[in-house]
Amino acid sequence: MTTAPTNATPQAAMRLRELVFGAACAAAVRAAARLGLADALGDTPAGVTELADRLDTEPRQLRRLLRALTCYGIFAETSEDRFEHTEMSRLLREDAPNSLRYISLWCTEPWTWEAWPKLDEAVRSGRNVFPDLFGKEFFDYLHSDAGDSAKVFDKAMTTSSRQSAQDFADYLDLAGIDSVADIGGGQGHVLVSLLEKHPALHGTLLDLPKVVAGADPRLRDGGALSTRARLVPGDCRVEIPVRADLYIIKNILEWDDESTRRTLANVVAVARPGARVVVVENLVDNSPSMRFTTAMDLMLMLNVGGAKHSEESMVGLMAEAGLDVTAVRPVNPYLHAFESVVRS
Repeated sequence: MTTAPTNATPQAAMRLRELVFGAACAAAVRAAARLGLADALGDTPAGVTELADRLDTEPRQLRRLLRALTCYGIFAETSEDRFEHTEMSRLLREDAPNSLRYISLWCTEPWTWEAWPKLDEAVRSGRNVFPDLFGKEFFDYLHSDAGDSAKVFDKAMTTSSRQSAQDFADYLDLAGIDSVADIGGGQGHVLVSLLEKHPALHGTLLDLPKVVAGADPRLRDGGALSTRARLVPGDCRVEIPVRADLYIIKNILEWDDESTRRTLANVVAVARPGARVVVVENLVDNSPSMRFTTAMDLMLMLNVGGAKHSEESMVGLMAEAGLDVTAVRPVNPYLHAFESVVRS
């Protein structure tokens, strides 16, 4: 039997102390996002008093918040009581091209502070703890009891989807592809990016009826892309009544494995042999963003009982469904594409 060392290095002890106060960092980012601090600070350094006047806050307390944020590289102090933007703080601006303001708010919504302390219970029981905390399943609670949080969720998912859609469109080689089906594609940001980039391409968006009803206006009747787009309301876990050269399944296979199996099987059932299927997911391994993706994985464990995939688990489920995986490639630091074809 081995015993643990009795003395930790000062660096290890300091790092662990910082980690256990991680909630303070998350709360500071949330406060900055809610106050609009990044939007209030312009392109030149500003003093705390000036910023406090713009934000209607107490100068002394604002300085304490800024001091904490600068420790993480979010804002920088140029001289005493004067601060300027950093690359990270600019991402909290609402008008930033790749803004993370709503993602920052979503990941720190009020319900998260009640759910995280129950992580040990989720690990012990193997089930999500959300119904025990709030009396109903996560999305039921979100849309019936937490309207403001639901709005933040919608904005966070929309901005995230738009950003990754362009990355995916730049990644995807569509040589020999005339038609594409975006399965569970939300408002259709991926489809819009592909149709705009490839003028001869035709595409179909399939998602739940209420989701398709709110699809990007460019895809709807009268929209700029409507002549090359088809909107199909439906549940991909039940049926996929779409024939295409290429099927895209992006960031929706996070339910239980049985639902994932049904979705993949429904694609294989309708697609011709040799049709191309590209699954896009965040991975909890072999990824430069593992701290982010493993955190999302734990959140899914808590709120819906879902899970992010490892490369092995995703390849296994795809092979089981009748897909031959030909490659796994990064789309960006957060997403990987599983290239496959329907088995003959």
